[in-house]
Order: sequence, then structure tokens, then C-alpha cells
Amino acid sequence: MPEIHIDARDGHFSAYLAKPAKTPAPAILVIQEIFGVNKVMRDLCDGFAKQGYLAVCPDLFWRIEPGIQITDKTDAEWARAFELFQTFNQTKGVEDLILTLEHVRKLKECGGKAGTVGYCLGGRLAYFMATRSNADCNVSYYGVGIETVLDESAAITKPLLMHIAAKDQFVPPEAQARIREALSKNPRVAIHVYENCDHAFARVGGAHYDAAAAKLANERTAAFFKTYLG
Repeated sequence: MPEIHIDARDGHFSAYLAKPAKTPAPAILVIQEIFGVNKVMRDLCDGFAKQGYLAVCPDLFWRIEPGIQITDKTDAEWARAFELFQTFNQTKGVEDLILTLEHVRKLKECGGKAGTVGYCLGGRLAYFMATRSNADCNVSYYGVGIETVLDESAAITKPLLMHIAAKDQFVPPEAQARIREALSKNPRVAIHVYENCDHAFARVGGAHYDAAAAKLANERTAAFFKTYLG
């Protein structure tokens, strides 16, 4: 599969690359869930490429084990995914994303502008990209644990779009309320809540996939990227 390789201070890692029909083009960093750069992530990249973006999904688990690709279909894979989540160094993960952002912007296929979109763990990291990087815009799908890092929210200076599942089993109502209270005051942040939806409602084939909600969220994301990267 098409890949690029990025140097970090303590090694190097790979990233899946999907190119649009026409380049140079704006870039989108697709930030993985807890299952690695699996088919779901690669399909998302391919979908963004069809929309006209240079889409890149870096392997953030490379320090633990390079090339992890698991699914959400078995209990054993879920156990492994949660183990990876607990082991993963999120600070270094954000540093890897920033390195990827810098690398991608220098590619001849990139027109200069670049945003991010993340899911689950990636949704949390997309929030960190909004607070710690110079990405042109960021999208967070059902990011976990954001309510614990709201002290960084003052650093958000670029547009951030957030998709929250009202019945997210990993983000309880009180956590959602804290997120909305802290971020709704920032005009750069847009928050959409999807009623009767659980975590990962936009993951095609997932246990909580909701086609209507996913379609709406993805349409909002497409319009957002067209506005800020187009």
C-alpha cells in the first residue's frame, strides 16, 4: 500500500498516503482509533482523496509495535486495543502528528493548507492538534477524555469542529456538559451533538454505526474542510 516515512527524534514511522486525482491539493491528517492504521482508517483516507484531498494516516503506535492493524470484531482485539491505548504515549503521539503535518506540507502534492480529523483516540488527539499545532483546522469525532484537558482550550486559535455522541459510553453526560460549557464560548469551535448515538457511530460496520448520523456528521465535516482548506 502507498506509504511515506517520517523521521522522529527517536526513530521513524510510516503513514498511509492516499492521493487525489489532481495535485497539488490541501492535506488532511487522518488520526487513527485505538485499532491502528487498519482498513477503516485507510478507507477514510481513500474517501478524503476522492473529495480532492491529500490524505495521510500516520502509524502512532510504532513505538509499541509498528504496523498494528486490528478490528473491533472480537473480544481479544478489543482487549489488545485497550492495552495499546493504556500503553500509548499521547504526548509523543501529538509530536508525531506535528512532524507528519510538517512533512506533508513539504510534499510536492500538497498545496500548503492542512487540517486534521480524528476518531475516538484520534478525536482526542485532534483536540490536541487544535491546542498545540498550527494545523489550519481540526475535526474531532467522539474524542475521549477531552473533559480532562480543557485547561488547554485557550490555545485554540484555528477552527475546530466536534462531533459528540449523546449516549457515548466513554464520554458520560457530565463530561459532555463540561466540554460544551468550556468550548462553546470560543467562536472558533463548533459542537454538534448526535442524540441516541453511542461511541463510534460513524465507524462503518461498527456495533454502534448509525447511518443517518454518520451521513450528517460527514457532510458537516466535508463542508467544514471545504470552507477552511478549499
